[in-house]
Amino acid sequence: MSTIKAVIVEDSRLARNELKELIKNHGGIEIVGEAENVDEGFKLINETQPDLLFLDINMPEKDGFELLEMLDRVPITVFTTAFDEFAIKSFEYNALDYILKPINSKRFALAMEKVKKQLEGTVSLSDSQEKLTESSQIFIKDGDKCWLVKIGDISLFEIVGNYTRIYFKGEKPMLYKSLNQVEEKLPVQNFFRANRQQIINVNYIKSVVPWFNGKLKLTMNSGEEVEVSRRQSYIFKDKMSI
Repeated sequence: MSTIKAVIVEDSRLARNELKELIKNHGGIEIVGEAENVDEGFKLINETQPDLLFLDINMPEKDGFELLEMLDRVPITVFTTAFDEFAIKSFEYNALDYILKPINSKRFALAMEKVKKQLEGTVSLSDSQEKLTESSQIFIKDGDKCWLVKIGDISLFEIVGNYTRIYFKGEKPMLYKSLNQVEEKLPVQNFFRANRQQIINVNYIKSVVPWFNGKLKLTMNSGEEVEVSRRQSYIFKDKMSI
């Protein structure tokens, strides 16, 4: 596997140095930058497109969760925190792992094994491509609930007012971006604009039936029904060779 590009976002210089010393003992990881606050971290991540993010949760002004909310593409994330309640909450985000401070070297080694296993056989997030891939993660915060979701796990995007509802694994949170903004980043081989209101993941289609006026009706694996507009139905048939 190629070198893992890592970024550290942590407000404590001492904690950043501690992480860098631990990383030195694990081959194949290159620190491409570090930041001491969310805004610096946001700029750094967009510039370097790392595979791995070490992220402190409790920082002044903006916390680590707010940083994830700002990103279009979220790297594999390992939270670092001195607070148990934050560490427990991080699991709601589907973070790869969390490490309590002060960091134990054995615990850190276990986290790095998880990182390497997850990256094996996947498309690196550091690839300089504008669009997301199936393995890319996005961050979603809706009320008190938060998730890190792989693009490939999302079955349906749907307009709700100025924002977008996302369907995945029984969840239906809101993403505070427009459907057009979302569509620009999606991999075209997996996602299809069925109509003005909805984009579907073709891997989650359960059935396709003819509908009125040359339209098609799709039933998704989760049970949602999607009507494909007449114009899009012709494109869909060609795309799916039906």
